[in-house]
Amino acid sequence: MARCNVCFRHCDIGDGKIGFCGARTCEDGGVRALNYGRVSSIALDPVEKKPLERFFPGSYILSVGSFGCNLRCPFCQNNEISWSDEAFAEMAYAGTVTPQELAEMAEQTVRKGNIGVAFTYNEPLVGYEFVRDTAKLVHEKGLKNVLVTNGTAEPEILDEILPYIDAMNIDLKGFTDRYYEKVLGGSRQMVMSFIERAVRGCHVELTTLIVPGENDSEDEIREMSRWIAGLTDAEGRVIGTEIPLHISRFFPRFHMTDRDATDVRKVYRLAEVARENLEFVYTGNC
Repeated sequence: MARCNVCFRHCDIGDGKIGFCGARTCEDGGVRALNYGRVSSIALDPVEKKPLERFFPGSYILSVGSFGCNLRCPFCQNNEISWSDEAFAEMAYAGTVTPQELAEMAEQTVRKGNIGVAFTYNEPLVGYEFVRDTAKLVHEKGLKNVLVTNGTAEPEILDEILPYIDAMNIDLKGFTDRYYEKVLGGSRQMVMSFIERAVRGCHVELTTLIVPGENDSEDEIREMSRWIAGLTDAEGRVIGTEIPLHISRFFPRFHMTDRDATDVRKVYRLAEVARENLEFVYTGNC
C-alpha cells in the first residue's frame, strides 16, 4: 500500500488497486499514473475554446485528454472519460502516445496555426507526470503549453509543472465550502491556494459555471470577484483586477437534471456584478 499525494484526498492505495480518481494505482509499493500517455481525446481546437480569451487569440492549440478526475461534479459534461465506472474500464484500453510523439505532433501542426499543446478534457493533474514530461519537450520545440484544470492539487504538484506551463484556465466553481464539499466533492481552499500560486507563474484565466440554486447569488459572485481582484504576482504586485473571469451558463446533464438551464439574464447580471471588481469578464454558453 502507498499514499498518493496529488490532491487533498491522499488516497491510501493497495497494491494493484486504483485511487478515487480512477487514474492512479499502486505498484511495488509506489504510486504511479495508470493513465500515463493514454489518450481518450485529441483535437486541434481554437484557443478560445479552452476558454482563453487573452492568450494568443485567434490561434489553435492541440488539445489532448486522458481519463480520470478527483472531483465528482454531478453535471460533468465529460463524464464518459472523467468518473463513470464504465469509463475507467474502457479507458484501460485507450490508445497510448509518448511525450515525444505528442510534442512532434504539435510541431507538425504549427502550419495549421497551432501554438502548442493543451492538457484538457479530463482532469490533467491526476496524471501530472505525463503533463510534466510532455510540456518540457513542447517547450524545447519553442511551443506553448496550456493546462485546463480544476485546481485540486497539492502545491508540490503545481511546482513540478509550472515551469513548463504558459497559461491555465482554472475552474473556480463557486465560493462556498458547502458547494465544493457537498455538491462537487472537492476542497475550495485547495483550489484557492492553487490559483494564488499559479498566477505568480503563468497567464491564468478562471471559469465559473453558474448552477441555479447553488452558486448563483450576487453576494457570492461579488465576494469571489473581490478575492480574485486582490491576487498578486511573484513580486507582490496586485494583478487580480486583470485576471479574466468566464461566467458560464449551466445546462442540465448527467446526474443533475433536476433544474432548468441558467437564465441568460442571470448570467449577464452576475457578469456585471463581477465587473465591479474585475476588468475582463466574459459570458459563455449564452
